[in-house]
Amino acid sequence: MARYRGPKSKIARKFGEPIFGPDKVLEKKNYPPGFHGLASRRRKKSEYGLQLKEKQKAKYTYGVLEKQFARLFSKASASKGITGEVLLQLLEARLDNVVFRLGLARSRAAARQLVSHKHITVNGEIVNIPSYQLRAGDVVGVREKSKSLEIIADSMTSHRYNKYAWLEWDDAAMSGKFLNRPEREEIPENIKEQLIVELYSK
Repeated sequence: MARYRGPKSKIARKFGEPIFGPDKVLEKKNYPPGFHGLASRRRKKSEYGLQLKEKQKAKYTYGVLEKQFARLFSKASASKGITGEVLLQLLEARLDNVVFRLGLARSRAAARQLVSHKHITVNGEIVNIPSYQLRAGDVVGVREKSKSLEIIADSMTSHRYNKYAWLEWDDAAMSGKFLNRPEREEIPENIKEQLIVELYSK
């Protein structure tokens, strides 16, 4: 499946946030890329422009393509609860995101690769679909043959698992349990989901 493989610092500068993780370029140049970068920051954006920017930010943050994002929004709209919050919960429940949250990969892109290459299991069974939606009680682990992988060991050393209320980590088993979908206040991403809802409501 197609993925964005261009310069990540440019995208981070566009949104003014380290959406792909710590970025030295963003620290030095905290303004949009391009010749008119500083000028464009001063220019007032239209309501549509702000809504579109927020959707793009969410897509790049979670590594989701346009069609996938639209499908998730439709699912969120048809679900009970506040559409914007449900959308973020669905994004957080993706297998690649949970692998990243558990500290098994340094980034969501690296987590996607681990899942695609069959290094990750769900309830003991290999799952190689990054967009797989986890349910409450699902256990995400590392395949036995993959536990000695350097990329996983490095990530667990440098990108230690941050405790999230909706995840439970078992160090000995190298696995984590997805307890439930997180509440909005528990999701650390700086995304104004209401703007996304307004965009799709037009």
